[in-house]
Amino acid sequence: MIQDNINNIRAWGEDKQLIGPNAKATKHTQYNKLCEEVNELRHELNSDDNEAASMELGDCVVVLIQIAEHIGVSFEECVARTFQKISNRTGRTIDGCFVKDK
Repeated sequence: MIQDNINNIRAWGEDKQLIGPNAKATKHTQYNKLCEEVNELRHELNSDDNEAASMELGDCVVVLIQIAEHIGVSFEECVARTFQKISNRTGRTIDGCFVKDK
């Protein structure tokens, strides 16, 4: 199901000319959009509206998928690489944030 959603988001991005051969967006314009979406997520987290926050979180993922396409790597590969990187990481949680060992 998640893979279908990711593929649908890619198709939507191509249809909206955010990615693909007719793209009018760039990795830089999409980064700016990500910053906008992250600010909207922060607002909803502060409002304690979990439903609205979940929508904003999804918006961030949509833009991240578009950025991945612009840099020539799949979103799935980004996630896989990151998990491989963090899977054996050691550290501890301090004040609610994970701090990796040096």
